[in-house]
Amino acid sequence: MAGGWAQDGAEQAQIDASLDDALAFVRRNLPQGESASECDECGAEIPAARRTALPGVRLCIVCQEAADKAQKFQAAYNRRGSKDSQLR
Repeated sequence: MAGGWAQDGAEQAQIDASLDDALAFVRRNLPQGESASECDECGAEIPAARRTALPGVRLCIVCQEAADKAQKFQAAYNRRGSKDSQLR
């Protein structure tokens, strides 16, 4: 089937690149080191189960949810495969 300028499998390559970018973002932002016993933001105690499940955690669940909402992954649109990005 004719695909114009795109190579065969270009759509899947874009999907794979977007997933790779998202995974790299998540891996870069995973906490590391020793977990805090109290939240860095509000001072509430961080449960032992949370500290064990996620080593390096610094925020309680409430503050972590707020931080996650504030920091969203920005690369939802993969510009690498976009014709516009190739014209610049």
